[in-house]
Amino acid sequence: MPEDSAMCSKQKEKKGGEEREQQHVQNKSKKRKEICPYGNYKHYYGYRIGQELEEDPRLKVFKKEWFQGKDCLDIGCNSGIMTIQIAKKFCCQSILGVDIDANRIQDAYWHIRKFLKMEDARKVPGKASKLEGANGSERSIKGSLKEEMKEIPMNCCAEEKNLLDIVSFQKEDFVNTRDPPKKHYDTIICLSVTKWIHLNWGDDGLITLFTKVWRLLHPGGIFVLEPQPWKSYENNYKVSETTRTNYKNLKFHPEYFQDLLLDKIGFKTVENVTSSVSGSKTGFNRPILVFRK
Repeated sequence: MPEDSAMCSKQKEKKGGEEREQQHVQNKSKKRKEICPYGNYKHYYGYRIGQELEEDPRLKVFKKEWFQGKDCLDIGCNSGIMTIQIAKKFCCQSILGVDIDANRIQDAYWHIRKFLKMEDARKVPGKASKLEGANGSERSIKGSLKEEMKEIPMNCCAEEKNLLDIVSFQKEDFVNTRDPPKKHYDTIICLSVTKWIHLNWGDDGLITLFTKVWRLLHPGGIFVLEPQPWKSYENNYKVSETTRTNYKNLKFHPEYFQDLLLDKIGFKTVENVTSSVSGSKTGFNRPILVFRK
């Protein structure tokens, strides 16, 4: 009997250990599977651009006159990488990045601070190549920051203005904000955001987005739109119950956005610059449409 009791005890311990190990694996799996119902992925630019490219391919088709000396707005800026790149390469007068996720806005300000430290390190010969991280730890300039930010273009806006005087970020639910606009803009960009607005707030949310953009633009202003294709909706609509429900009721598919913006919203012209984009990773070969108010 004592032997049986000891055996049972060992079996229980073994079973308990196996259950703990299984729970540990499940918890790790849950952490790996990032749930982002608004497309607010933490490392979006890392897997969108990839490790082999020096800059976002979309920057190659953006025209300087859309941004130089202009007040700009970036809707759904995520961690602010593209916002910062545009400010530096095209010499904006100002650019505001807004995102629904407060954590991504924190990331965006972290990226600005790190970029400025990287600039300082370039200016001072022999300066240490390690920068203090946000949590007090040191990170190599060639480490994770460079991998995510890539090489932000340095060929313009010679240090006449501090980057923090040009670029700002704020948490904002752009579609549902009821506050009257504080300012108007010369250029508004909305890159790979429409799908998430569409899935979360339906056709009404999409119309609200386009209408607000039109109202916020100065006459002659530019709206740069990169809509995700319908196939991308099919891949992501199950992310929440809200998106599942809305997906079934959507009437305006992405191929109709151009007519919607011209005929219903009131934009005067559109230019498709998609054919000029090269180097995008598979799954990110998306149309880029430029509308003028």
